Amino acid sequence: MNYLRMIATTRRHPCAVLLGVQLLGILAYPFAESTPAGQMALAALGVVVLLVTVRMVRRTPGLTWVSIGLAIPIMVLLALQGAADMPHLLPWSSALEAVFYFYATGSLIAYMLADRKATLDELFAVGATFTLLAWAFTHLFVLTQALQPGCFLAAVNPQAPRSWSELMYLSFALLSSTGIGDVIPVTVHARALASVAMFVGVMYLAMVVSRLIGLTLQPTRS
Repeated sequence: MNYLRMIATTRRHPCAVLLGVQLLGILAYPFAESTPAGQMALAALGVVVLLVTVRMVRRTPGLTWVSIGLAIPIMVLLALQGAADMPHLLPWSSALEAVFYFYATGSLIAYMLADRKATLDELFAVGATFTLLAWAFTHLFVLTQALQPGCFLAAVNPQAPRSWSELMYLSFALLSSTGIGDVIPVTVHARALASVAMFVGVMYLAMVVSRLIGLTLQPTRS
């Protein structure tokens, strides 16, 4: 009975599942990204995130076939990178994943703005949308670094390519407007992308989160 109840809960709150899987990925990446086996496991986790996100899009005004059409080639590219050792496919998979996560972000925002009353799943969607934005910009940073090596510097090993965890940290720092951390964009293209990330983060907090908070407080005001 408890197992069936847990399944029913995940079906009612897919955004909570997506948020939990993404947070798990953020915590797991630093432990696994430095080894080949760990990278394979992280690629598998990325596929899980894609599948959970596709399921989530079905609950939103977004088109499911668009998310599936993006997810399938991404999974193929991730499989080729992991199993066939084709690192040169990284820019292609990162570009597609950025588009996928931006589309899922737009679908979730439309889902949250469609109602006049904030539900529990929409409150989970606030966090899930923010993490989707962070993942989308991280993939853009990965793409930028692949096309323009050395565009991101850090205090530790400044000439080495920045890892996924470092670029994810930069993405969260920019979107939350809490600073830039020790990873610094040094080229004009990287700085332009960082500026867009800061703008998107501020607008998300100002327009989407504030509206949802207003809907949450509306019954109290009444």
